[in-house]
Amino acid sequence: MGFSHYELPKMLFIFLVFMNSCMFSCGGNFIQEFDFNWGGNKVKIFNGGQILSLSMDKLSGSGFQSKKEYLFGRIDMQLKLVTGNSAGTVTSYYLSSKGPTHDEIDFEFLGNVSGEPYILHTNVFSQGKGDKEQQFYLWFDPTKNFHTYSIIWKPQHIIFLVDNTPIRVFKNAESLGVPFPKNQPMKIYSSLWNADDWATRGGLVKTDWSKAPFTAYYRNFHAQKFNKSQFLDAKWQNQELDANGRRRLRWVQRNYMIYNYCTDYKRFPQGFPLECRKF
Repeated sequence: MGFSHYELPKMLFIFLVFMNSCMFSCGGNFIQEFDFNWGGNKVKIFNGGQILSLSMDKLSGSGFQSKKEYLFGRIDMQLKLVTGNSAGTVTSYYLSSKGPTHDEIDFEFLGNVSGEPYILHTNVFSQGKGDKEQQFYLWFDPTKNFHTYSIIWKPQHIIFLVDNTPIRVFKNAESLGVPFPKNQPMKIYSSLWNADDWATRGGLVKTDWSKAPFTAYYRNFHAQKFNKSQFLDAKWQNQELDANGRRRLRWVQRNYMIYNYCTDYKRFPQGFPLECRKF
């Protein structure tokens, strides 16, 4: 069956529109990109690998990890978190290397009782040491719809974003003697697990197992590796946020940040960490 010379341009246009939309909305395939390393049948795949779910009951949680390692890049993942009473649960999504001197960049979503907001916990580890926590409430209900959580990782800084709104910038302060994760490739991990010894109000609220199984959903994974030409461009390397990005960052930190290790006087009575004083 052939096509007329009038139909072919129309079909080509439709194809190009589809491919262009996929650059922004068609995620990677979970079957091809990830290993399901924990929880057995509690990891489920839908739509031919386009959607993944993790579940947790009293016996076990579940998790997955990327097949590839990354050394700098942008990682995007859409999540829809556990609905209802999620107290005691933690849904984690992070980059990590292996070993006692591992590097790590964390998103952790701390569940809560029904009607109370999730807490988004962020942290950065370098050479096995973390303790660089910032925590936020979100300005939407993360259980109702999918939202995009992103990490931009460059040698100069790490940027955490929610729906492309920056919530945190962690700058490289090696000039002050502060280690920065830049030498160890990291895989992407995610898990849903029970942490009722600390996750909700410091462990005061326990997991209600009558609400199990608890389930979180994932889709539209993207991983963009930065290329060599970009790393030769000093302007690109040091570019962080434009004026609008800086305004959005200030808005989030002013209205939704609930903990910042750089202002925790009780924790650091002898003075804040060096990177806090400079940045």
